[in-house]
Amino acid sequence: MKYLLLICTEGHFDPDDYDPAELDARPWVDEMTRRGIRLTGNRVRAASDATTVRVRGDETLVTDGPFAETKEQMGGFDIVECANLDEAVEVAAKHPMARLGMVEVRPFWTG
Repeated sequence: MKYLLLICTEGHFDPDDYDPAELDARPWVDEMTRRGIRLTGNRVRAASDATTVRVRGDETLVTDGPFAETKEQMGGFDIVECANLDEAVEVAAKHPMARLGMVEVRPFWTG
């Protein structure tokens, strides 16, 4: 089953406050790629660079920033393929941001 891992911080996140080794996701990426689990992933730009699009009737509404004000901010994502939720949780727990922020594990919809 495929899972989306949302890599999030709990509020403002300044990478300069951490040892670069704590933030280095390359060992995690290398391990999960080698195991055939990680399909893709990337960091995303700050929420201040986001654009939200809504269509109401015939009108397209475009807003700068995220759709909701929240302390949590998405910093990136990974798509993984795991046998079950237990394996997806194990994979998420190994991500460095699980110790510094949080990783939301969300299964893909399987119609």
